[in-house]
Amino acid sequence: MAPPPTLPRQRLRYTRILEVAAGYARKGLDSVVLSEVAAQADVPLGTLYRYFPSPTQLVLALYRKQLAELHAPEGATSSSRTRAATRAQTPVPASPAGAGPAGHPASGAGPNGQALVAVAMEIFHMRLMQPAVEQCLSKAVYVKGSDTTRLLREIDSLAEQAVTAASADAGISRVLLLTVTGLVQAVRCRRLSLFEAEEDLKKACALLDCARGAA
Repeated sequence: MAPPPTLPRQRLRYTRILEVAAGYARKGLDSVVLSEVAAQADVPLGTLYRYFPSPTQLVLALYRKQLAELHAPEGATSSSRTRAATRAQTPVPASPAGAGPAGHPASGAGPNGQALVAVAMEIFHMRLMQPAVEQCLSKAVYVKGSDTTRLLREIDSLAEQAVTAASADAGISRVLLLTVTGLVQAVRCRRLSLFEAEEDLKKACALLDCARGAA
């Protein structure tokens, strides 16, 4: 698998492939047919294969790009950052007395709490709304020296960086990302509704944010 290109024309092709792949990712991994993606992106099939030899690598590269956009510097304009900012306006549920867990102020009311909810919710929805991404993440294994393993490690790192930027604690970030994984699986198996999972994720952010504040 070739690395992402650096020349402008090649980068445009590469980006176009990933943009087309996003539509297929919402349908499931079985729907990601490389010849169809190449045709819709208007690139030679050989070019697509050079960058993405398999549907799994294409879908993982797409998710890597989405996470990189989510972790883009302040002031960057991207759809992921816009969606994350919008979701940050959704308050985290507090206890009846208006306090968070263990008597702390309700998390999510301040900018730090809102940022944590926003990034966690964005990652949750990216995985939930793109079945192909979730299938790749749940089925792929780490094999030393493989392109897929490299992609998975980059994804893990980008996701942790994005959450740590809001939580300021790598340990909290890892716990929250594992929570996201469990909630996505629960919704896909219909053990939880989307609303229930979103509320649970907000509560998890509140608890972890309070734990950080108490540390």
